[in-house]
Amino acid sequence: MNNNNSKSAFQKAQEVIPGGVNSPVRAFKSVGIDPIFIKKAKGTTIWDIDNNEYTDFVASWGPLILGHAHDDVLKAVADAAANGTSYGAPTEIETEMAEQIVKMVPSVEKVRMVNSGTEATMSAVRLARGYTNRELIIKFSGCYHGHGDSFLIKAGSGAITLGLPDSPGVTKSTAKDTLTADYNNLESVAKLFAENKDQIAAVIVEPVAGNMGVVPPAEGFLQGLRNLTTENGALLIFDEVITGFRLAKGGAQEYFGVMPDLTTLGKIIGGGLPVGAYGGRKEIMDMLAPLGPVYQAGTLSGNPLAMAAGLTALKKLDETPNAYEDLEKKAAFVEAGFKLNAKELGMNVVLNRVGSMMTAFFTDAEQVASFDEAMTSDTGKYATYFKHAVENGLYIAPSQFECLFISMAHTEKDLEKLIKGNRAALQAIK
Repeated sequence: MNNNNSKSAFQKAQEVIPGGVNSPVRAFKSVGIDPIFIKKAKGTTIWDIDNNEYTDFVASWGPLILGHAHDDVLKAVADAAANGTSYGAPTEIETEMAEQIVKMVPSVEKVRMVNSGTEATMSAVRLARGYTNRELIIKFSGCYHGHGDSFLIKAGSGAITLGLPDSPGVTKSTAKDTLTADYNNLESVAKLFAENKDQIAAVIVEPVAGNMGVVPPAEGFLQGLRNLTTENGALLIFDEVITGFRLAKGGAQEYFGVMPDLTTLGKIIGGGLPVGAYGGRKEIMDMLAPLGPVYQAGTLSGNPLAMAAGLTALKKLDETPNAYEDLEKKAAFVEAGFKLNAKELGMNVVLNRVGSMMTAFFTDAEQVASFDEAMTSDTGKYATYFKHAVENGLYIAPSQFECLFISMAHTEKDLEKLIKGNRAALQAIK
């Protein structure tokens, strides 16, 4: 496969962009090759600048549940752009978007638009602290909530500890306000509440972990968090930047039947453009300025192009009969194919799937239900797997610890190609 143009583009980019990329995983470092530079995409197909063609299962890291360059979304953006790209003033489409979110997401009564998932999670945590008049938050090892200082914290030597900064530039004082628990371990959460009585403002969690690879919540885990936060006067924040509108119309909270106090959204909500949002109960959301004392603002929040794209995508999902049932069938077909390949080749690969998101972990562990178990994965094997998948015309995540996404646009032919490519890549490892 010829990648000369991508190699040249990467060399040029490194001269003016740190690492040559504007988001670290795009550098392909963990898979040991230079990144592929994309020039265009349509439906389930992307083309790089060397004119190589791939069937895409990254979907811009999840947002493109309708596929690339969906005709209705493109028309909505073009129509909006014809009237101007930004006003910094209220528009009716922002209200329409808010109404659509409130309609679809069970726990949300009011919502504030922002420009990214990171903005949404940062703002939700600030709001939780302001509402409860408490300072500490609990997060989980392996859950990623954007690059806000409060979230770039890792567990220390013990399973439950005050955090230490996980990135230069994050101060120790910030780290002290973030407590780290173990995903799928309610005891670790209960212990933190007991040791920090009346000090914890919120627990923030990915209801399905998607940033250590897909790790589903254990039975009773999310309801247990709901019970613990209620008992201790803290808020429960679901980070649904990935799972929102991905698992069901109402996201993971509808899928699992557990209602948080606050929800953060991103990815799909933008229809392929940069958008984030956070919402929840009226009495909490009304703490925000200009009604309340908790300040948050953004010049481009509610941008008309982003609102047009996102609203079109959400309405399409809301109005398409059996959309999520069809996604489930497609994903189950891929899961069955992957597992059959591994079984017939005599390889131990743990496949985790929830709805249309999944990860194949190259580990000898019997299961992957925690951050520690995810970390047993052989990233060298995944790098080999990735290279062969790309050579077979498949664009998958260039990291062991990310998701594979199925979209409404994927056809049976696309899925069969994925399963066939999976087998070829597994054979290369074996």
